[in-house]
Amino acid sequence: MKTLLNIWQDAWPGIKATQPLPTGEGIIDESAFNTLEVDKVFDAVNYATTTAGQAVLYRSLAQPSDNLEELHAKQEAVRELSDNPHLAAALANIIGLAAGQENDFYRLLFGQFVGSFTSARESHEIDGYGYAQYKKGVRFLLELVEEIQALEAPKSTYLKSLFDKITAFADTRSYSLMKGPVYLTEKGIYCKEERRGSLLPAVIFVPRIIKPLLLAAVFGVYWLLSTFTPADMRLDLPDQTVFLAPLLLLYFPIVGGFDRDKCIVPLRTIYKNSDAVGETLDALGQLDELLSFLKFAEHFGHSVVLPTLIDSPHHRMNLTEARNPVLSKAYNDYVGNDLVLDDEKLMLVTGPNSGGKTAFCKTITQIQLLTQIGCFVPAKAATLTVADRIFYQVPEISHLNDGEGRFGTELKRTKDIFLATTEKSLVVLDELSEGTTFEEKMESSTNVLNGFYRKGNSTVLITHNHQLVDHFVKKKIGMPKQVEFANDAPTYKLIPGISRVSHADRVAKKIGFSKEDIDNYLAETK
Repeated sequence: MKTLLNIWQDAWPGIKATQPLPTGEGIIDESAFNTLEVDKVFDAVNYATTTAGQAVLYRSLAQPSDNLEELHAKQEAVRELSDNPHLAAALANIIGLAAGQENDFYRLLFGQFVGSFTSARESHEIDGYGYAQYKKGVRFLLELVEEIQALEAPKSTYLKSLFDKITAFADTRSYSLMKGPVYLTEKGIYCKEERRGSLLPAVIFVPRIIKPLLLAAVFGVYWLLSTFTPADMRLDLPDQTVFLAPLLLLYFPIVGGFDRDKCIVPLRTIYKNSDAVGETLDALGQLDELLSFLKFAEHFGHSVVLPTLIDSPHHRMNLTEARNPVLSKAYNDYVGNDLVLDDEKLMLVTGPNSGGKTAFCKTITQIQLLTQIGCFVPAKAATLTVADRIFYQVPEISHLNDGEGRFGTELKRTKDIFLATTEKSLVVLDELSEGTTFEEKMESSTNVLNGFYRKGNSTVLITHNHQLVDHFVKKKIGMPKQVEFANDAPTYKLIPGISRVSHADRVAKKIGFSKEDIDNYLAETK
C-alpha cells in the first residue's frame, strides 16, 4: 500500500486523497464506495486529530484489508490501548502536540517560496529564505521520535511495530540530515555519518542567515587589508562605509539565496522522496487512527464491540442488535437488528418503501467495512469472516454513450460483480433486471441469483418482486425477511416472511404527490 507521501506526491496533503481500487482488485470498488457512502462513514468514525491520522483512516476505508492476521493484530492494539489508559493518554498527548506542528512539516515539503521581501499570506506559502520554516519543519519529526522513545514499550505486535517504525527513523539518513550538521560538497549533500573520513571540501549548512565564521572571515580580510595597506592608500571612515555597505547589502540575498536553492530545496526533495520519512509519517497516522477508534466507541452512544473474526471457507456474518454507524449518531432511538448469514448464503429482503430495507443493507455492509479496518462496530455482538470483496449494486441510470439502455447498463455491472466474486465475498443487490418486462425480469433475476448462490458467497437481495422470492422459497433456497409495519408505520425491524405490499400510496401522500394531491393541484391551476 502506498504511503501518504507517495499518494500526495506534489500536491498539498489532502485527507481524502486515496481512491478505491478498480473492480476485482480491491475489497470495494468505486461504485460500492459511493453506494456505501464511505465519506459519511468516515465522518462518523473520524476522531483523528492529525491530518496524517485522518488521511490514514480514510485510506483504510477506501482500501480496507482482507488480511485476517493483520486485522487480529490491529484489534489487539486497540484492546491494549483500551486496557491501558495511561499509555493511551500519553500517546494522545504526543499526537496532540504533533497536530500542532504537522503543518510546519507539510509547508516545508510542499510549500511555495514567495520571495525574500514578500510575506506569506497562505498556509502553503514560505516567506524569506526558508530558514524558520526549515527549522520548524524538521523539528516536527525529530521531536516525535524523542517523545515515542520516551514512552513505555507496548506489548501488542501492531502497536509495537508502529513505535519501532518511528524510533527506527533515528537510524536513517533523513533523520541525520534533519539533526545536522549537513555538508554541501561538489558531489552533493552529505550527512554526518557519510562525511566521516571524507577529504572533500564542504560547506556546512546552518539554517540561519547570520554565519559568524563567514562574517568573521569577511571582516578579517578587511582588517588585513586595512592594516597592511600603505597609509597613503587607506580609506577614511566615510569612504570605508561607502565601500562596505553594498557588500553587506549583497550578503543577504547571496547567502540566503544560496542556502535556499542549494540546501533547503534539495533537502526537502530528499525528505519528500524518503521511504523512511513516509513510513514514519504513516506510523504517526496509524497511531492516531487507533485512538480515533477508541474515541468513536466512547462517543457513539450505543453498544459497540470489536467483532470476533473467524476463518471460514465462505463468508459468514452473525450480528446482534446491529445499528447503522452513520444514522445511529443522528438518531438516538435508531432500531437495531439481528442478522445470521451462516450456512444459508442467500437472504431475500422485501417490504414497503421507506421501511428500512436499504438502511439495513447499508448497515451490514458498513459494519463489514468497519470490521476490515480494525474498528469497533455498532452492535452488541458480532462474529464475521473477512470478505475479499464487498459489493453493493443499486439501480443505475444509463448514459447516452452506453448503447445498452438501463437493463444493459445494470447487467454489465452485475456481470462485473459476479466475475470478481468468490465464496468469501459479501454482495448486496438492490433490485435486479430493471428496465425490462416482468417475465424477462423474472427469468434474468432467477438466473443471476442462481449464479451467485452456486458461487457460495453471501448474497442479500432487496426487492419488491415477491414472486421472485416465492420462487426461491419453494425450492428451499434463501432466507426470506421482510420489514415490519405496525399501524401502517414501519418499525424498522426485520422479521421472517415475505412482504406483498409496497405502500406506494403512503409514500406518495408523505411527499405530497398522491392522486388527491394531483387532483388538488390541477383544480387550483384552472
